[in-house]
Amino acid sequence: MLERRVLLWQREAGPGGGDRARAGAGGAGGGCGLYDTSSLLQYCNDDNLSGTSGMEVDDRVSALEQRLQLQEDELAVLKAALADALRRLRACEEQGAVLRARGTPKGRAPPRLGTTASVCQLLKGLPTRTPLNGSGPPRRVGGYATSPSSPKKEANSGRSSARRYLSPERLASVRREDPRSRTTSSSSNCSAKKEGKTKEVIFSMEEGSVKMFLRGRPVPMLIPDELAPTYSLDTRSELPSCRLKLDWVYGYRGRDCRANLYLLPTGEIVYFVASVAVLYSVEEQRQRHYLGHNDDIKCLAVHPDMVTIATGQVAGTTKEGKPLPPHVRIWDSVSLSTLHVLGLGVFDRAVCCVGFSKSNGGNLLCAVDESNDHMLSVWDWAKEAKVVDSKCSNEAVLVATFHPTDPTALITCGKSHIYFWSLEGGSLSKRQGLFEKHEKPKYILCVTFLEGGDVVTGDSGGNLYVWGKGGNRITHVVAGAHDGGVFGLCALRDGTLVSGGGRDRRVVLWGSDYSKLQEVEVPEDFGPVRTVAEGRGDTLYVGTTRNSILQGSVHTGFSLLIQGHVEELWGLAAHPSRAQFVTCGQDKLVHLWSVESHQPVWSRAIEDPARSAGFHPSGSVLAVGTVTGRWLLLDTETHDLVAIHTDGNEQISVVSFSPDGAYLAVGSHDNLVYVYTVDQGGRKVSRLGKCSGHSSFITHLDWAKDSSCFVTNSGDYEILYWDPTTCKQITSADAVRNVDWATATCVLGFGVFGIWSEGADGTDINAVARSHDGKLLASADDFGKVHLFSYPCCQPRALSHKYGGHSSHVTNVAFLWDDSMALSTGGKDTSILQWRVV
Repeated sequence: MLERRVLLWQREAGPGGGDRARAGAGGAGGGCGLYDTSSLLQYCNDDNLSGTSGMEVDDRVSALEQRLQLQEDELAVLKAALADALRRLRACEEQGAVLRARGTPKGRAPPRLGTTASVCQLLKGLPTRTPLNGSGPPRRVGGYATSPSSPKKEANSGRSSARRYLSPERLASVRREDPRSRTTSSSSNCSAKKEGKTKEVIFSMEEGSVKMFLRGRPVPMLIPDELAPTYSLDTRSELPSCRLKLDWVYGYRGRDCRANLYLLPTGEIVYFVASVAVLYSVEEQRQRHYLGHNDDIKCLAVHPDMVTIATGQVAGTTKEGKPLPPHVRIWDSVSLSTLHVLGLGVFDRAVCCVGFSKSNGGNLLCAVDESNDHMLSVWDWAKEAKVVDSKCSNEAVLVATFHPTDPTALITCGKSHIYFWSLEGGSLSKRQGLFEKHEKPKYILCVTFLEGGDVVTGDSGGNLYVWGKGGNRITHVVAGAHDGGVFGLCALRDGTLVSGGGRDRRVVLWGSDYSKLQEVEVPEDFGPVRTVAEGRGDTLYVGTTRNSILQGSVHTGFSLLIQGHVEELWGLAAHPSRAQFVTCGQDKLVHLWSVESHQPVWSRAIEDPARSAGFHPSGSVLAVGTVTGRWLLLDTETHDLVAIHTDGNEQISVVSFSPDGAYLAVGSHDNLVYVYTVDQGGRKVSRLGKCSGHSSFITHLDWAKDSSCFVTNSGDYEILYWDPTTCKQITSADAVRNVDWATATCVLGFGVFGIWSEGADGTDINAVARSHDGKLLASADDFGKVHLFSYPCCQPRALSHKYGGHSSHVTNVAFLWDDSMALSTGGKDTSILQWRVV
């Protein structure tokens, strides 16, 4: 078949096609040889794309990488299609006689599991090489660069060229009517035809299936018998009657942001994670959320009135590839309404620092972006007008702030610099801080102001430098205040000073004469100190680089207030009978959370980055899959390790117990599903066998309610069914057509295919979950959104409610056991969002 495909491609290529095919074979290193690399080589050798052209070197490398990835993707689809064709032929040979002998339900022809003609048609429908022109990465608009934790970024041109072609099979379905659709029956409630089709979905009443297409690959899905007679693609989907409301945000962004934690007069602390600004009342255990941003928040400042707040965000991209420019939002912390938006089209890449003036009513705001020159700008924020801007530094800028008593004085500092700015006559002038005989640090990390107007800085060398008011010279030094960098400084109301250390994790209280009065060490599990904020009385709030917030004092020590993950987050599972859920991720941490206390019931460090999790039906045992092929069983009461197993050496993408607790299925990226028998309430497992048949990695898995079978999805959009007792594939369509599934986590299937938008590439949706009452379906996508659909979701491009808050790809979603809450996990934004179902 492969040779036939190559010959067909050569004939279609026309004159010179054979040469191109040979060139493609050579370029593929002896692979399938379906790609012409001559234009790619021409691109590499084009003198017009030299260093003097407008295209930067990194853009060129990115373009080449993207073109290579396109070829690799299509080769993977080709291999998967060939494997699928062979499997279908085998199934046809093995079961053709059985199907003919068994007969079929009245009014429907035998299920077509595979014929030679369909295989040929499938091969003809394989995607051809995407043209190299128009498929490169998007050119930066206005110089914007996006946050590494931002959702999937796409170019319009790349999307249209790579996703909107029609294979010959799909063209045939559009240009001519399938003879099987010509009927006078009126079994469809919307049409006299028994077959209906849209641009991307084909409904076959004869086969009792719906076929959608992802990247040109057909994905057939079986329709249950009770729905087939009345099903129509023309039926309009309905929005769910319920909605989601953000109830709680788990996490804090301290790993790479500073001075982002403050206490408001309302008793709420304000901070941010992902694209959500959180106002958390510690006493009332209640959160409110400002949701005006559409990508990562990077900085935060509180106005002198202690009500108005400014937050700055990074550049982003919409699902359609349109740029979302970085900007500053001014908002009211009482009403949570947006007052002003500054800098649309002005800032570059991200706003990394922001600060209000203190002594003139706070009518000015300074901001620094992450352009190459790190532009410092001053705004009359109430008028949304820029007063002045100036190049700040070629190096990273970490702090920008107004002097508390002089409205014309500003200070910026960062890598290898500290500048004292003067704002006069609509212009900015700066003086560099002079270190003279003192050692110049690599980084000035933090700044605060004493009551008399002196400036105190903390640096990467562990020193505190005091700069006299109005000057740019050091007047006092506290050398070696910390072992390692000084990450946070806070001048307290009583005239004392608090500093927070990085490497030594110490919080130190200094007297007015800079003598050390008291110190306390932050527990190692919470990480180095990132920022310190003054609370009521002697209370301090400490944000750490491990995305935690602590509450306490230098006299009594600190306790955990907010716990967060530190790295990319993937694993999520809800407890089967309690208001608890578990999360795990790349930071090698497993947290079992209480929905009621919003705190971890327990936390456990494991040896490998985690990828997946699943509870035994009794809730007493938790399975955790890692990226190395190892998976663990943990006791949910004691968080002790029950057992550890290894299946292959690739990541375990799904671990799932059967509803009766008798089996455990472990889906791996080595294309296999390992099946175990389970005893002693999940504490003892024995491998029964492995399911082999997928031609790509396992992505999702669902069990039947009676535990008689399970279904899997794979990376090449396959849907396969399995018998756990034999670990054999179930190839009879009628054997699985009417199965009642215990869960709906597979992103491909008749009950969920409406979640896919037009032009989706098969990786846009990472997870899906059905509510336990069977009425709602939530999906997690690559664009930072959670969608809520009605279930079943079996109409193309179904209507949904859409919710933001995540600034990264949403990796997982789940409902609590009683459907009162939905949960979603962010990837690189490391956040967990808890949604109340209302």
